Amino acid sequence: MKRPPARCTRVDGYWTPLAGPAFCRRCWRRWGGIFALAGVGKLVAGLITDVIPLGLPVVAVATYCIGMALFTIIMGNAFAAFPIMTAGIGLPIIVGHMGGNPAIMSAIGMLAGFCGTLITPMAANFNIVPAALLELSDQHGVIKVQFPTAIMLLIINIILMSLLVFRF
Repeated sequence: MKRPPARCTRVDGYWTPLAGPAFCRRCWRRWGGIFALAGVGKLVAGLITDVIPLGLPVVAVATYCIGMALFTIIMGNAFAAFPIMTAGIGLPIIVGHMGGNPAIMSAIGMLAGFCGTLITPMAANFNIVPAALLELSDQHGVIKVQFPTAIMLLIINIILMSLLVFRF
């Protein structure tokens, strides 16, 4: 190492070299609930149904999965994006209107959201902290390496949900 390791602090019972990203875990869990109570899910549903025709199951599933990934990129965590996209598209359209299985939709929807976690700097504990600890020259090097995998997994999640959510 070129320099001594960063000073560690104890946050949430864990030793971490950077206290900020560890503290953010508490915040991320609450963001989704706050946004859902504020009606962001209904607003998202209204905007999406005006632009995208969700009559086809594959289009609804793709919109939900891509929306999960995009909201995760914006918010930094799939747990924050989940209540918004599920209240806006998942439950009313995929489950309510099309008769999809809510358990399968939720599980694969979270996996689609995790694809967004792989490619956002907002998920500092997964993408920025490792780059700092490994002393990489490119701060976003971890994200650049994970990007192709995230896109491939998102496509697989869309296919899996399209095949499974309406069958069981």
